[in-house]
This record gives sequence, structure tokens and C-alpha cells, in this order.
Amino acid sequence: MTDWLGMASAPREPPPELKQRVLARALAPRREPVWRLAAAAGLVLAVAGGAWAVVTVQRLSIERGQLAARVSALEDTLSLIRSPATRVVQIPVSTNGRVGAVTIFADTASHRWLVTCHGLSPNQPGQAYQIWFITERGMKSAAVMSMDSPHPMVLALDMPGGGVRVMGAAMSIEPMSGSREPKGPMVFHLSL
Repeated sequence: MTDWLGMASAPREPPPELKQRVLARALAPRREPVWRLAAAAGLVLAVAGGAWAVVTVQRLSIERGQLAARVSALEDTLSLIRSPATRVVQIPVSTNGRVGAVTIFADTASHRWLVTCHGLSPNQPGQAYQIWFITERGMKSAAVMSMDSPHPMVLALDMPGGGVRVMGAAMSIEPMSGSREPKGPMVFHLSL
């Protein structure tokens, strides 16, 4: 291809020792220095250890947040129970042949209630228990509780504001979404 420029040279055979040296060098096993392997292994361990530390710190941070929330809820519960302005009312109830109790810790100073429900039977599908405040203006919904297991339930409720006086409590069985007024069977109706 380069003949037309007059640059073509006659091909020459390389000396036999050059060919042998090139082939011997190409086929010779290479040995990496030990320090390179140690450095690579150390780097892999450092990255893996760092990733483990990040994941562990994140998991522990989430767990710490959950525990802090539980402690805060327990402190709030204790403050309601221990308040000198708290009145305790225990109401025996029977649901679907099961005997249980609803206990109300009514704190008049903070205008909050702590309601515990023990021994209530689980709701039928599509139903829930609804707690009502009995006020001078009628029944006001306090909470809708779906009981899907026989385990106790605890609720903290704020009493209605606006100067509305709470005179009692009631519980009925309502649709899962709740009702504006009691329509289902009454579990209890109590004047305080």
C-alpha cells in the first residue's frame, strides 16, 4: 500500500532471541506485590464495615425514635392516672356473652380522658365500638375503635372544647366508619 510512495522496505525477520524473549515475557506468570492484595482486601473490608455501620446506625435511630414515642405515651398515660384532678370510673360491660370492663380516667384539669377496654369481644366484620361523650348539647363522638382481637385497648381522648360540659359517657356498636349519632346497640350509657 505504501509502494507508490517509494517508502516500502523489505520485510525482515526478527532475531530468534527477540521472539523468544517476547513470548517468554508474555507467557510468564505475573506476581502481584503482596502489598497490593493487602490494600485491596483492606479497602473491601473498610467499605463493608462502613456500610454495616451506616445501616446499623439508621436501624438503631429508628428503634430509638419508636422507644421515645412509647416512653412519651406512657408518661402521658401516667400523668393522667396520677393527676389529683382525675376521677376513675369502672363500667362492667358484656359483649357477645363476654364479660369485660371499660375504665375511664377523667382528668378535669387537662380535660382529657384515658379509656381502657378489657374483655370486649372482637367486632363483627364491618363493625366497631364507638365511644360517646354525653354533653348538655347531646351525644358527641369521642372515638371509633375497631377491636379485631381480644387484647385490651387504651385510648387517650381530648374532651370537647368550646365550654361544652361533659355529663357522661356511652359506647355503642356502629359501622366501621362510625356514626354521627348512636344508632347501634348500646354497650353502656353512664352519667358521671
